[in-house]
Amino acid sequence: MEELATSQTPAPEGVTAELTVTSPEQMQELGRRLAKLLRAGDLVLLNGELGAGKTTLTRGLGEGMGVRGAVTSPTFVIARVHPSLGDGPPLVHVDAYRLGGGLEEMEDLDLDVSLPESVVVVEWGEGKVEELTEDRLHVTIHRAVGDTTDEVRHVTLAGFGERWAQVDLGAPL
Repeated sequence: MEELATSQTPAPEGVTAELTVTSPEQMQELGRRLAKLLRAGDLVLLNGELGAGKTTLTRGLGEGMGVRGAVTSPTFVIARVHPSLGDGPPLVHVDAYRLGGGLEEMEDLDLDVSLPESVVVVEWGEGKVEELTEDRLHVTIHRAVGDTTDEVRHVTLAGFGERWAQVDLGAPL
């Protein structure tokens, strides 16, 4: 498999890594590699245009974490819990696309209760769940918009808070 192109720069909130992904398979592999960095209590916010690859990345996270069940878009159910098949944390996969407002609208999901023992991944979470914790990983996926078959994605990983201050986001990638 081709290597993912990556570069890193220090940021006040930790480390920001920039990656170029050229196929859905590479996006899924990025998820598998990121899974090695994740632990219970981690909040991951995924942002990007429709079709950017947020669910594909999450599918890779699920594979890398060894969770049960096929990871698919939770758009209509809002959230899915994928228990670990081993001794790792469960994956809570949330799609906040249809939710307006901030954290108060998401209270029924009990993310604050799930977060300490799970890895919580929220698609379209920016501006909605940051209040859950100061420690979070933002993943932003940029793709060409319009009528295009271009598979190239530019991914930015940005860690916030003490948890991510010393994590080398480019190491396993």
